Amino acid sequence: MPRFSVIVPTHRVEAHLPLALDSILTQSFGDFELIPVHDAPDSPAGTLTTAYADRDTRVSPVQSPPSGGLGAARNTGIAAATGTYLLFLDGDDTLTPGALAELDARLRQTPGVDVLRFAHERAHWWEGGTTVPHPTGVHLPAWSAAYRRDFVAEHRLAFPSGHFTDLGWNGLVTLAADSAAELRSVCVRHLVRRQGSRLAAPGPHQLELLDQVELVLARATAEQGLSPTLFEQLFAMVLRTAARPERLPARARRAYFRRACHLYRTYRPAGFKPPVGSVGVQHRVLATGSYAAFRALRGVKQAATTAMAAVPRPRAPLTRALYAARRRLPLDNNLAVYCAYWGRGHTCNPAAVHAKARELAPHIRGVWLVEPEAVGELPPGIDHAVIGSRRYWEVLASAKYLVNNANFADAVVKRPGSVHLQTQHGTPLKTMGVDQSPYPVVAAASGSFTGLLKRVDRWDFNLSANRHSTETWERAFPGSYEQLEYGYPRNDVYYTATAEDVTRIRRELGIPDGRTALLYAPTHRDHAGGFDARLDLEAFCDALDDDFVVLLRAHYFYDRGGRPKSDSRVIDVTRHRSTEDLCLAADALITDYSSIMFDYANLDRPIVVLADDWDVYRETRGVTFDLPSAPPGHVARTERELTDLLRDGSYDDLEADALRAAFRERFCQFDDGRAAERVVRRVFLGQSPEALPPVVPLAERTPAPRPTATLVRS
Repeated sequence: MPRFSVIVPTHRVEAHLPLALDSILTQSFGDFELIPVHDAPDSPAGTLTTAYADRDTRVSPVQSPPSGGLGAARNTGIAAATGTYLLFLDGDDTLTPGALAELDARLRQTPGVDVLRFAHERAHWWEGGTTVPHPTGVHLPAWSAAYRRDFVAEHRLAFPSGHFTDLGWNGLVTLAADSAAELRSVCVRHLVRRQGSRLAAPGPHQLELLDQVELVLARATAEQGLSPTLFEQLFAMVLRTAARPERLPARARRAYFRRACHLYRTYRPAGFKPPVGSVGVQHRVLATGSYAAFRALRGVKQAATTAMAAVPRPRAPLTRALYAARRRLPLDNNLAVYCAYWGRGHTCNPAAVHAKARELAPHIRGVWLVEPEAVGELPPGIDHAVIGSRRYWEVLASAKYLVNNANFADAVVKRPGSVHLQTQHGTPLKTMGVDQSPYPVVAAASGSFTGLLKRVDRWDFNLSANRHSTETWERAFPGSYEQLEYGYPRNDVYYTATAEDVTRIRRELGIPDGRTALLYAPTHRDHAGGFDARLDLEAFCDALDDDFVVLLRAHYFYDRGGRPKSDSRVIDVTRHRSTEDLCLAADALITDYSSIMFDYANLDRPIVVLADDWDVYRETRGVTFDLPSAPPGHVARTERELTDLLRDGSYDDLEADALRAAFRERFCQFDDGRAAERVVRRVFLGQSPEALPPVVPLAERTPAPRPTATLVRS
């Protein structure tokens, strides 16, 4: 039998699960079995764990319905385990390197021990700080100890149902264990959820704490008697909740206190002496059963805190004062504010949402927030407010709906009843949000992660075009928003545009008839000082024949200049308002690591990746997957390789078709031409997810037709 059985519940942690599983499978000590517990084989977690099982025989997934909760999932894992010792790991935590080897060594020093407790690290991963707490007894997380499986079976130990299952489990383990040992080494890195633990969140589930406490108290009393130490540990948790009544519904607070008092009086061991200090005072008041007295204790503390916070504040500038005053007025339920790329104009997902809202929800007025230099480029009939102006603050204060593909200014306040939609502006290949923290160059340019997460807290909805994006956003932007796996509205046009549209756009861009248009779109590099075309465009065009023309689309960071001038072979389209038009016009895409490849893949046209500095980009920027091993088409490592692919036509051969098909299956999941409609119906019209148009399967979609230029097939 294996030395360890590592049981990992996987419900709702798909974004972090690969890190957890990899941290186990890469341990230097290999004598273990890994038991992931998933909801269903076809769930995201089930699909992932099945793939791991196909690659490694030590992985044996089992199934437990999510309705059973965490306790049931762990119990299912226990039933399937064959190891000498049981270990539990949450699916968003990780084992530290060498943890299993250290545990094995310590267990050899204390053979047959029932429980081996070890240290863990709480990683505040959005800020980079860590702490190493030293909880003991019932306060110990279940995943911070190893349990002898025969001991668990002999005493028929199981995780109780409901919330606070660790408390019940640890209480029962404490009562049953004859021997225990400790290991001071940190073996688990616990990622502290930014949203906070569910156990600390307000709600009626807080009453379940008393269920777990009573379970342990009754078992102790019925068997060997209740020790004063265990009693004090249990009621430390009871009093912690009683002292925070905001965690409980108002109508349940007095009932919680009364039941806690009953348990205290019923099970208090003979001769028990309350601890010293304020906690001891809480013990004595609880014993009296006077809820009024307990509330008075808390009132004294609150009054002191309020007095300390009463300090004068500096007067706000006039526009901020206006903004604060307007926020006291009712929300305008028929006003939506849109912004894209920090005010660069009417574009991207917000523009597509706005267009569909005018069609399906015409009662909602839209106002665009733009920088002064973008005003002249707005399409006719678009209402706008210049960023920083008086009207800018007025509409921000009044609008019920706020839509952005980046983030609104830090000074923007999330009003109760307002609805913030974060549309994003691409599928992430590079690391985003708090995932950037290990990369110094990027992290320094990104500013405070704490500030970022305050902005994330304003989001009510967040758009995703594929499961890869969903999982990345969950890690990069931890928050309580609702994920909308609807596709990107800006990509709808790739399924609705006609051959006439494609021809018209090509003529407007000046693409000569019969020429093969190559859209070249290099991304921004954080370690570079300015625009870097990555290609010697003049030499590149010289190496190709006259059948090709290059459409140069620099990253939007460089839309103010600093690029090569257009000529008959290179057309600079960086300032063109619509990236979607450029994609429709192009016969093929050449890019490096730009997210445009994910959008362009919807058109099912050739894509070539120029990955001449992939290793540098990966190390300095960080990436979410290995692009060269799963590309949308052929990968060129040098300019010469790129030229050869284009000259002999192999950029559009059968191998390229196969690579693109796999890429589309993974990254074009939800883009089907109706994303904007789903967004408007869900966000603006409040329709239920079940009432929305379902996503059309990829095989049943028809992209916009290719341009008329003839492509070579080989």
